[in-house]
Amino acid sequence: MTLSDPLVVDFPLRKPGVPFPPPGYAGYREHEGLVLSHLPNGDRVWLVTRHEDVRAVLTDPKISSNPEHKGFPNVGVSLGVPKQTQIPGWFVGMDSPEHDRFRKALIPEFTVRRVRAMRPAIEETVDRCIDALLASGDSGDLIADFALPIPSLVISSLLGVPPGDRDFFESRTRTLISIRDSTEEQRTAAAKDLLRYVNRLVSIKEKWRGDDLISRLLATGSIATHELPGVLMLLLIAGHETTANNIGLGVVTLLMNPQWIGDDRAVEETLRFHSVADLVSLRVAVEDVEIAGQLVKAGEGIVPLVAAANHDENAFECPHMFDPSRSARHHVAFGYGVHQCLGQNLVRIEMEIAYRKLFERIPTLELAVPVDGLAVKTDGVLYGLHELPVRW
Repeated sequence: MTLSDPLVVDFPLRKPGVPFPPPGYAGYREHEGLVLSHLPNGDRVWLVTRHEDVRAVLTDPKISSNPEHKGFPNVGVSLGVPKQTQIPGWFVGMDSPEHDRFRKALIPEFTVRRVRAMRPAIEETVDRCIDALLASGDSGDLIADFALPIPSLVISSLLGVPPGDRDFFESRTRTLISIRDSTEEQRTAAAKDLLRYVNRLVSIKEKWRGDDLISRLLATGSIATHELPGVLMLLLIAGHETTANNIGLGVVTLLMNPQWIGDDRAVEETLRFHSVADLVSLRVAVEDVEIAGQLVKAGEGIVPLVAAANHDENAFECPHMFDPSRSARHHVAFGYGVHQCLGQNLVRIEMEIAYRKLFERIPTLELAVPVDGLAVKTDGVLYGLHELPVRW
């Protein structure tokens, strides 16, 4: 079965004043087949919005993650997927079997058991951030002073970054992932600084191994030395801003729904409810393939909209409601299939510890501005807050 006359819509880049997920997503799901759109550069692309269809796209071998293929969606210089010629080791832009080699090497680093062993160190990091907040007075910015430093410091420890270098590491990371507060030139410079630093760190670990991810990867030899910096940069970027965005948005949502403060189920529902990585899973058809009855031809770009899938009424009852009592484990906030986020166990535990300790230690926490006055990110592929002014 094939369909004709698809619904054509604007590409769903976020816009100031428009709620997220956009209300239009519900209409897209009701339309037969897929939705056709055009990228900022004019290329046509298919939008996938139903939960069932998104999972099918993310597991279909006729659909590729490799940006080398003609027709792969190009959403912009700062927002797209780099090629291997640009950053060797950026394995999310690979398909099996090349992708599998990297994933197999990294899976042991992010198992539930390994991440649970990191809990004391994560708790200590969160406590230090809260100590600094309390020492600064009776107000602060929970993004800059809490949500961003936590994942940066945690991954610094995971990679074996010496404590004396972590301020440098965190500052460059913050510049790299900040679209509003840094220029393209500043982000490029920060990326070069980090890449140089990571290269130097890999060289040091080759001579003096430690109890850290880099040393263990070097010991196995499963990832080539020239690929390691790209792998580490990917882990750094992927695990940093997504976690920070989830922490910040989750705090706001819990303040608006205080009955769920202290309930660990709020973590999973926050991941589903906000779906911060809506536009991350870019794909291209490498063979003709039928999706939801719509023929997608080889060379046509595909964008599975994660937030649309996670707000699909056929997958989640009353999806517009924040309800941690629901069973939300089948959400696709971390993707689905072989490219499902490797660090999801780490993200969950960071969020859980951050929420618990923050509300236990600062029970009078409240927003310092109205919810509709919060500065929402509209200039990147990830949803989140630029700032989160609070007081206590």
